[in-house]
Amino acid sequence: MSDLTIRKVLPEHWQVHRAVRFAMLLDQPRAYGSTFAREIAFDDQVWHDRVREGAAWLALHGDLPVGTVTLWSVPDRPADEACLVAMWVAAHARGTGVADGLVEALVAHATGLGLRRVTLDVADENPRAAAFYARVGFVRTGRTGELPHYPGVGEFEMEHLLRGRTDASR
Repeated sequence: MSDLTIRKVLPEHWQVHRAVRFAMLLDQPRAYGSTFAREIAFDDQVWHDRVREGAAWLALHGDLPVGTVTLWSVPDRPADEACLVAMWVAAHARGTGVADGLVEALVAHATGLGLRRVTLDVADENPRAAAFYARVGFVRTGRTGELPHYPGVGEFEMEHLLRGRTDASR
């Protein structure tokens, strides 16, 4: 996609970040661990806090947001790993390289932080996402589960090992 930029979400971008989050929750409601109804009720401070405390990126086609991704450090996981969450690309921009740019920015940031690995969960019903993540270097870990907010829908974990690490070097 020509005229595409990937920009880290800064505190002054909180309103755009919020609007994109609403769009993704409406577009793919089963893909995320929250709902539009829940998040529309958040006050502005929640959005300010999310942007200040997280590491997220926006993909922009000109001035139009067309995608986002977030790197999230899970409290009960090792300090040298984080999760790729909240990945979304607008329907009209899918297959144009937007997702590649977002993941590239996230992985570069995670590597710069000295993380060992980035994980993510993919729903069994989303083979397109699984194929994309495999193409950009993620592999299945063997851990499976069920979407907490949609019982009966399976999911599996994938990981991207950073800094040239392999299972043998863990």
